[in-house]
Amino acid sequence: MDGKSFKVPVSFQEVLKAEKVVYQYLKPTQLIYYGGLSDLIGAEIYIKHENHHPGGSFKIRGGVNVMHHLNKAGIKGVITFSTGNHGISVATAAKWFGLEAVVVVPKGNNQVKNQLIKNTGAELIEAGETFDEAAKKVEQLRQEKNLYYIHAANEPHLINGVGTEFLEISKDLPNINTIILPIGAGSEVAAAVTVLKQLNPNIDIIAVQAEKSQAAYLSWKNKMVQTSKNKTFAGGFATGTAYELPFQIYKDSLADFVLLTEVEIKEGIALALKYTNNLAEGAGAATITAAVKIREKLKGKKVVLQMSGSNIDLNILKEVTNNYL
Repeated sequence: MDGKSFKVPVSFQEVLKAEKVVYQYLKPTQLIYYGGLSDLIGAEIYIKHENHHPGGSFKIRGGVNVMHHLNKAGIKGVITFSTGNHGISVATAAKWFGLEAVVVVPKGNNQVKNQLIKNTGAELIEAGETFDEAAKKVEQLRQEKNLYYIHAANEPHLINGVGTEFLEISKDLPNINTIILPIGAGSEVAAAVTVLKQLNPNIDIIAVQAEKSQAAYLSWKNKMVQTSKNKTFAGGFATGTAYELPFQIYKDSLADFVLLTEVEIKEGIALALKYTNNLAEGAGAATITAAVKIREKLKGKKVVLQMSGSNIDLNILKEVTNNYL
């Protein structure tokens, strides 16, 4: 069984349904005002701490919602590919629901994330040199093991589960002007558009991505799915293509798109430590650097920055603490 045979719409109503499922397993994350960042950027800055979830990222919301529906359908096992956080989410949620899980990652993947996947009892397989090469291994294993393939982005139940984050933001802080989100595969940005544009059509949703892995940016700019080189150290950005389902949702709904250099991403990790006392991985801290980079556009506004994940490679952490703090 593959993902094509198990579809629902991505919609505000489905996110409301997912909310009832997600809160059986997770608690809402904090949305915190930071005075130091507000002074630095010249805006009213809040951070949504998705890095505080089990597994260390927002993706567990989608994992729980997908696994709930698969479990109801009698599915016994799942497979996915990931550079880490999606795989951690799938492996963790599968354990909670008693399903077998296989996660394929690229060779040389972040060892912190690999270990978190293994800690759930899931089978970890290293294959290929990139996110996209790892994906090719999945089809072979899916057929051999008769597993349900959970795609990292083209999975409506996943996006609807992630959408619960934005219901929380809208309840905690109505009438925000701008939200800045990292984008890799695109599930979170698609979820933000689905929920926040429904509640506040005037909100500005801004995406941020690495210059060295800019498939989503190129797709948004050219209004069609694009591929690109995928060379960033930041696993949350490390996709070589945009994905059709989230792209169709966000392609006409973003106010802006910020690209960051590898140095700027590392500076974001340092800013997260300095101003929030939180350890954030590259993509998780990128929204802070993006806000600093476009602060003239944000002046005087009420802005939410999403801290998407905390699973930083220890070698990167050492570099940041030695060179950027």
